[in-house]
This record gives sequence, C-alpha cells and structure tokens, in this order.
Amino acid sequence: MQELKDKTVLITGAGRGIGKRLAIGFAAAGAKVGVLARSRAEIELTQLEIKHSGGAAIRLRADVRDADQMKTAVERIHAQFGDIHVLVCSAGVQGPVGPFLENNPKLWAEAVETNLLGVMYSCAAVLPEMVERRQGKILVLGGSGTARPRPNFTAYAASKSGVARFVETLAEELRDHNVQINCLAPGDTYTNMTDEILKAGDKAGEKDQAEALQVRITGGTGPEKQIALALFLASERSNHVSGKLISVKDDWKRLEDSNVHPEIYTLRRVLKL
Repeated sequence: MQELKDKTVLITGAGRGIGKRLAIGFAAAGAKVGVLARSRAEIELTQLEIKHSGGAAIRLRADVRDADQMKTAVERIHAQFGDIHVLVCSAGVQGPVGPFLENNPKLWAEAVETNLLGVMYSCAAVLPEMVERRQGKILVLGGSGTARPRPNFTAYAASKSGVARFVETLAEELRDHNVQINCLAPGDTYTNMTDEILKAGDKAGEKDQAEALQVRITGGTGPEKQIALALFLASERSNHVSGKLISVKDDWKRLEDSNVHPEIYTLRRVLKL
C-alpha cells in the first residue's frame, strides 16, 4: 500500500499478539514503525523480525499507564522517524477471570488502567502534533465484551466498552481537525489471552471456554483480515470514517465507497448496513 510508505506508525502492545501482527503488517506496507511495550525482550524480537524483512522499526520500552513514559516514547520516535501519522493502541490485558464477587479488586483496577487509561495516555501523547498538523489516524483495539455483555470478564468488558465510547466521543471533538479515530474489533484470534481463558477453567464460563478451545485449535481470525482493516482505517481512503466500532467480520469494504449513517458501526449498534 503505497500511501503508507514512509509514514510513521506507533503501535502499543507491539511485543506480542495482535499488536505484533499489526506492526509487521504496517512495516510490510512500507511504514516506519515504533514498536512499544513493557517487555524489552518482546519488542526486540518484533523489531528484529521487521528488520529481517527489510522494514524500518524502532523499539520503545514504555508502560502505557504512565503519561511521562508515553511522552518520552513519542519524543524518541519523533526524533528518529519524524511526525507520527498513525497511532495504534493495542496494549491490553484481560484482567481477572471469574464471577465479579470473586475478583481481586486490585487486578480489576489494573485492567481498567491498561485498557482504558492506557489508551487515553497514548492519545494524549500523540494528538497535539496531529491536531497542529491537521492530519492523523488513531486505531484502538476493541475486544469481546465491547458491544455485548460478557459474564465472568467484567473488567475486560467494562474497560473495552469504555474505550469504544471514548473513541466515539473523541471523534466528535476531532472532527474539525481532520483527525480520525476508530475502534477496531479484531475478532476471535489466538493470543496469550486464549490460554488464560483455558487455564481459568470453569471460572471463564462454558461459552468462553468452548470458544477459546476452538480458537486454539483453528487459530481464529487470520492476521491478514486484521491487517487489511487496520491499513484501510490508517489510510486516506477512510478520511470520512471516524468514531466507529468496526469488526473484521463486518462488511467494512463498503465503507470506502459510501457515506456512513451516523448510527452505523457505533457502540449502540442500532442500525446495520
């Protein structure tokens, strides 16, 4: 995708899972990628894989829950690669699994800090330059529980649905600044969270256990579908799309050539195409 060639993309949670897959996908499209995570070993491996494939990447060790660390990371990527054109917020944790009354309150709060406040700190660090430049794209990963209740995963579901509303609201504030922000639902896909669900056993509930087992066997949604949607939302072809919750399972390719009804692809999901 030539329109992303030499553009700078910052991806949080890029050390593993979906974040890593997206980092490799953006690099393959010609973007210069900042891979950010708390684990030095993981981001070193991501950077190495990108460079071995001929891409450009800088590793950034930071915790999305720390505003100062995020500002420093943005300064570092800006110094090496220039303006940040795309921010992908992929950092996330599942939090405690099981009935709410059995959850550890500290772990519950930590999930919200990472999944919701981490997105806020990431956006706060990157947005000033995007607004000043009047150009920018932000993609935030959703998850199971964003648009529907998810028993036994209250911290994850609450934080992810909060992220979706944050995206909808911030999109309205940014509309006159030519900065688009959307929530990308990646579908059921194999990550370390899959193993956490299986390890939790009955606490996860029969439905989630069965789905996790199926994902472990099949791999779930392929990375090519996640990358395709991410590249579209990061491109100028989606300049008319903002404040939406879009799943890889949606017929999102129709968005490129059509106007979007205000209520389509929102957290409320009142209307469908």
